[in-house]
Amino acid sequence: MRTRLIALFVIALTMLSGCGYNQIQINDEGVNAAWSEVLNQYKRRADLIPNLVATVQGYAAHEKDVLTQVAAARASVGAMKATPELINDEAAFAKFQAAQGQLGSALSRLMVVAENYPQLKADANFRDLQAQLEGTENRITVARNRYIKDVKEYNISVRTFPNNLTAMVMGWKTKANFTVEDEKAISAPPAVNFGAPAAVPAPDAKTAPAPGAASTPASTPAAPPSALQTGY
Repeated sequence: MRTRLIALFVIALTMLSGCGYNQIQINDEGVNAAWSEVLNQYKRRADLIPNLVATVQGYAAHEKDVLTQVAAARASVGAMKATPELINDEAAFAKFQAAQGQLGSALSRLMVVAENYPQLKADANFRDLQAQLEGTENRITVARNRYIKDVKEYNISVRTFPNNLTAMVMGWKTKANFTVEDEKAISAPPAVNFGAPAAVPAPDAKTAPAPGAASTPASTPAAPPSALQTGY
């Protein structure tokens, strides 16, 4: 009796292996590992934000709208439960993806604001945070690309014959993935380069002095640098 049970067990394992059971398990583990790396890099970005916002606020405290948007976007991301089950729920995955996209957009706006503050860009702490953020954005792109590849392999394994029969019996379904439109957006290098100052727009023709009008006397003092830098 015992010998028969062992034989049946071996036959069952052989059948499962031939139907793609093992391959599906391997692909599933690959997806889980890739997803963990995506979350790790997103967390790394979120951890940078408090120091980044505090540094910008020290030089541009009146930029409340942008600072508030960044804080709100980070809070929205932090409120979501990024469990492994999230990748099996297409609707929840879409919400997570949208929240991360909003946070990325808010950070981009914050960086644009920083362009107007030369003293901020010269701050050593800000330059370090900028470098860390740029590196993190690149890591996010790499991690997401790896996740996209692993999900593709998993989805193929559960949809092709005869693996799909095993997947149907076990209740395994395809997993959610990042959208093509979103992937196009993140494939561009992160816009966090502050190497060159913002260009000063040319004076409008409407505001230019009319021909023959008196020019400003040479003795007229120029506006103090601090007023130009802060925008007051």
